[in-house]
Amino acid sequence: MISQRNELLLNAFGLLGISVTLAVAFLFQILGGELPCPLCLLQRAGFLLLAVGPVLNICKGPKSAHYGITILAAIVGAGFAVRQVLLHIVPGDGGYGSTVMGLHMYTWSLIIFLGGIVACAVMLLFRSPENDAAVETKATVLRVSVIGSIAVASVIGLAGLNFASTVVECGFATCPDNPVSYILLK
Repeated sequence: MISQRNELLLNAFGLLGISVTLAVAFLFQILGGELPCPLCLLQRAGFLLLAVGPVLNICKGPKSAHYGITILAAIVGAGFAVRQVLLHIVPGDGGYGSTVMGLHMYTWSLIIFLGGIVACAVMLLFRSPENDAAVETKATVLRVSVIGSIAVASVIGLAGLNFASTVVECGFATCPDNPVSYILLK
């Protein structure tokens, strides 16, 4: 069984992993000049949804229901990623955007979303059944660790940056299928 302290630590590391994923996508956009397509933006939103469960676990205490939220978010995000993989799976299609270690970002997104489902399933298998009850009786005493605070702040900051860049890219209209410039910077 996993202790509540270790469970919170693992949730913080999961959030940091989501932050790194969003930061890499954002760096490809800013430094590499690769504007995200609408499906890419939906996958980024999927990662932000994926972060909801760990944020709740860190801020309110770990509960099985929070893992359920994360699993549902991962299924939604994986659906967006699968759609984009299927769009570019035909022979001769070069895919959208550059690759990282031979795989496109949307393929990595699918792998990460599926990894999130597996991680939540493992956490549910090995967490102590008393952790939910302990959270209810000690919720006011639960303190967020420094790493948990950093993880939550990084996800919130990256959410704001991605929202702002999406508004600059798409304006207040539907995003173009193959964006070539920032609409609000024209």
